[in-house]
Amino acid sequence: MLVDSHCHLDFPDFAEEGVETVLARARAAGVGTFVTICTRITEFPTVLAIAERYPDVYCSVGIHPHEAAHQPETTADRLIELAAHPKVIGFGETGLDYHYDHSPRDRQRAVFRTHIEAARRAGLPLIVHSRAADEDTAALVAEGAVDGQLKGLIHCFSSTDYLADKSLESGFLLSFSGIVTFKKAEELRAIAKRLPADRLLVETDAPYLAPIPHRGRRNEPAFVVHTASLLAEQRGEKLADLERATTENFFRLFAKAALPAAAS
Repeated sequence: MLVDSHCHLDFPDFAEEGVETVLARARAAGVGTFVTICTRITEFPTVLAIAERYPDVYCSVGIHPHEAAHQPETTADRLIELAAHPKVIGFGETGLDYHYDHSPRDRQRAVFRTHIEAARRAGLPLIVHSRAADEDTAALVAEGAVDGQLKGLIHCFSSTDYLADKSLESGFLLSFSGIVTFKKAEELRAIAKRLPADRLLVETDAPYLAPIPHRGRRNEPAFVVHTASLLAEQRGEKLADLERATTENFFRLFAKAALPAAAS
């Protein structure tokens, strides 16, 4: 089976067709577990409700860097309190986005540090968004991971060798989305090819970033199989082996999630 380690099932893109239909199509494609990601703390109840509705769906709690200046002040204590729910398995997505700068950079860094504190104290993984902020992202992750008390991943990895290597040094995993299938993503494929097998995850980031051959369409969890297939080809591995490795990596990192009986 495959895991879609990062999607946004609460987004309106899925409202007309319905989440149930989207999940059924993904299950038929071999996807056995899903993580629907929180981007606004004010919308966490909606995200959580989706995870509660389906046994194979989990969720996170957090504030996206785009929203850092637009969401209520949230403490590490509050994040930890919300993460006590059994379906909440990580913090985020959080991090830094200096490409769009929808929130001031100092505010992004402050909110990121709050999530790092929560992840360290609760022992749950950190789900990191990083764009055009390699040095600051690497520095804050390394600061949090200095004593081994921080674990997590860089989601939708589309950055440089520098951030890849620094993230690995901090014990983090890299998660690849449909971007890795794009024609001009040669450098990204090179990073994916050399990544240790135990540091690799796959995701869709649905409804965004549909992989080839669906690029330009709304993305959905079923399409994670195309990303996995491309990665297996690039790495010279059988698809079944890559599926097994990324699934094992997911459940090792997100230890709070339950491995489906069919995959255990």
